[in-house]
Amino acid sequence: MNKRQELILQIVKEGGPITGEQIADQLNLTRATLRPDLAILTMAGFLDARPRVGYFYTGKSGTQLLTENLQKLYVKDFQSIPVVVSENVSVYDAICTMFLEDVGTMFVVDHNSKLVGVLSRKDLLRASIGKQELTNIPVNIIMTRMPNITMCKKEDLLIDIAQKLIEKQIDALPIVKETENGFEVVGRITKTNITKAFLSLAKDQ
Repeated sequence: MNKRQELILQIVKEGGPITGEQIADQLNLTRATLRPDLAILTMAGFLDARPRVGYFYTGKSGTQLLTENLQKLYVKDFQSIPVVVSENVSVYDAICTMFLEDVGTMFVVDHNSKLVGVLSRKDLLRASIGKQELTNIPVNIIMTRMPNITMCKKEDLLIDIAQKLIEKQIDALPIVKETENGFEVVGRITKTNITKAFLSLAKDQ
């Protein structure tokens, strides 16, 4: 908050409920000048306003408001496009795809385009160590298989997915839609997506 917003908040704390005109009089400013500051403080949750009553302090701290806002961030609002490969693709081709797409995790699907596995950088690095012919090894031999795949849905809260990534020590999750034949991959959520979301939230405070 800027200095004027801090002053407004203090005035409302001490004298609320109070009208915009009364706040403007105390600061020797016009109502129009204060309107953007009052709107910001109200949208941020520090103040509330009621018709014919005025503004009053909500009593919520910045930490409380941040927690409330975190509960409004959903996977669907920050997801990105998934990188998907067939289960019959060779490890060599998967390495090339990962490099070209610049991702750390890819999702493996069967002939029905249903999720059957996940490939990480570690999986591909582990497979490339040794004298195996990578063009002859299909990714379904080295991938993490169902039911050991951690997934999420568009409606999940971002804060819950962040917790899963930390607990599982992984970089990304497939976003899936459940069908009769299995799980269809409809997106991905990564540590980068979540970091961007939290930064955007911080900038809005």
